[in-house]
Amino acid sequence: MTLSSQPEQTTTALPRLNEPAPDFSALTTHGPLSLADYRGKWLILFSHPADFTPVCTTEFMAFARRAGDFAALNTELLGLSIDSHYAHIAWVRSIKETFGQDIPFPIIADLDMKVAQAYGMIQPGASDTQAVRATFVIDPDGVLRAMIYYPMTNGRSVDEIHRLVEALQTSI
Repeated sequence: MTLSSQPEQTTTALPRLNEPAPDFSALTTHGPLSLADYRGKWLILFSHPADFTPVCTTEFMAFARRAGDFAALNTELLGLSIDSHYAHIAWVRSIKETFGQDIPFPIIADLDMKVAQAYGMIQPGASDTQAVRATFVIDPDGVLRAMIYYPMTNGRSVDEIHRLVEALQTSI
């Protein structure tokens, strides 16, 4: 009997539910921000693989359309990708020019991948240079209450994320 060799697996550290969310400070389309800037509010931190892609664009527009609904739940939105600050600004302008949709929330420029790595957004089986679609719900005390990961190819349901925040706020 021969043993087949298994490919080497890389372990990605993931944050843990009901523990403090990984701290960060980062440049965004709204200036420098850190996790501390969101104390007292709920935060949805969500990543996308790349600016200017069809699925990412439709997701950002869906989040933008629901921004008021999230604000009514004392919840802020914060996007992230490993694209540059300038790419984010150009993409936000393109969305406005092409679709007439403002993107009212900031987007983290994470070229050094520090935030993405701290949150386990880099999945080696998917890509070593792009974040998968990950969503993190962080409570007003900075505690991670929920996380959802999607493959890079599939968009997420903003309605489901809104439902999740409502449910968490009534159960905590």
